[in-house]
Amino acid sequence: MKHRTVGHAHHQPAPGTAEAPPDHGNRGWIVAFSGLGLNLALGVLYTWSVFAKQMTEAVELGGMGLTKTEASLPYMLAIGVFALMMVPAGRLQDRLGPRVAATAGAVLTGAGLIVSSFAGPGNLLPVMVGFGLMAGSGFGLGYAAATPAAIKWFPPEKKGLITGIVVSGFGLAPVYIAPLSKYLLGQYGVGGAFRILGVAFTVVTLLLARMIVNPPLAVAAAGAAAPAPSASGSVWREMVGSRAFYLLYIEYTFAALAGLMIIGHLAKIIAVQTGGLVQTGFLFVASMAVFNALGRLMAGMLSDRFGRIRTLAVVLLSQACVMLVFPGLDGMAGFFVGSAVVGFSYGACLALFPATVGDFWGAKNFGLNYGILFTAWGVGGMFGPLLAGRIADATGSYQLAYFIAAGLLVTAAGLTTITRRPPLSS
Repeated sequence: MKHRTVGHAHHQPAPGTAEAPPDHGNRGWIVAFSGLGLNLALGVLYTWSVFAKQMTEAVELGGMGLTKTEASLPYMLAIGVFALMMVPAGRLQDRLGPRVAATAGAVLTGAGLIVSSFAGPGNLLPVMVGFGLMAGSGFGLGYAAATPAAIKWFPPEKKGLITGIVVSGFGLAPVYIAPLSKYLLGQYGVGGAFRILGVAFTVVTLLLARMIVNPPLAVAAAGAAAPAPSASGSVWREMVGSRAFYLLYIEYTFAALAGLMIIGHLAKIIAVQTGGLVQTGFLFVASMAVFNALGRLMAGMLSDRFGRIRTLAVVLLSQACVMLVFPGLDGMAGFFVGSAVVGFSYGACLALFPATVGDFWGAKNFGLNYGILFTAWGVGGMFGPLLAGRIADATGSYQLAYFIAAGLLVTAAGLTTITRRPPLSS
């Protein structure tokens, strides 16, 4: 019955969806896995610690002689721009369709990496402009397009699962990009590594962006017929006028601060805490990415069954616990377990928050609504790596940064006990 309805000629497709065919069941999975593929490329952000470690090496060793704080700046800027871009990107994909936003994101990310390749000792500006501004904007445009498009093809009971599949690509990316970047840095230096990645990513992401489209209106309406919010969804003014939004904003900020603090410094953290004895930090970046992706998938599925907020509280507390033991880690096994728990918990949050926005405020304006909440990720992501870098430069240790992050995570977990779905507007 549903296939017959979709096939009627008088249904007008949503923006950017004229090309979507009637066989929406298979096409929904194509869109979801294309979004996963796009995020697999955009996840180059999470391999920054591999580049940063090389940049802090002496010039004669192929580095740029930067301090840990200086090496955090392009990453911090990229996160801030990524988060801010999610707001206009969400509106763009809501109005013009996800293909337009995804294509723009692909071009900006690839071009940004190529611009970054012109950096050199004493000249960080190309990386600030290329990776920080251009690639950061590309991350936001691509990321904003992938998830909203995918969840519109599926019924509400699969919202957590589909969100988890799409966003797992971003978390899983370092599994191949970290060792690849390590190899390219060794063979071609910082500039060559950026240039090669930029060209390759541009080609691949442009192909994937073509597949990311909204369903026809009939399919979108069927998928949005959730038992909670109305199919029309709340506009952003209603969302930011609710107490639930501000509680989620604080929780997201604290979760992102703790997770990105470790992700952005992991390779250097391992070198510092092992006295330089372990020089395979890039392998831990890759292994953490596997658990980051697993966290997104598992949390999406578990929250469909047990509830978003309850699942969120558990992952926040698990991450707080591992932060308290991180100062004592100094061996391969300890770092493997510690980075695994951080990756899993952080990844879980990246699936839980967008699914919660869909539950609380509906699907129609999901792109813009989640884009606004996502700025919390940017706030936490900018301050987390900077905080860790400053503390490490000043004290020679990351210990104080771990304890601060643990306190913020416990606070966020406490706030989940008073986070409730807002009453529906009339």
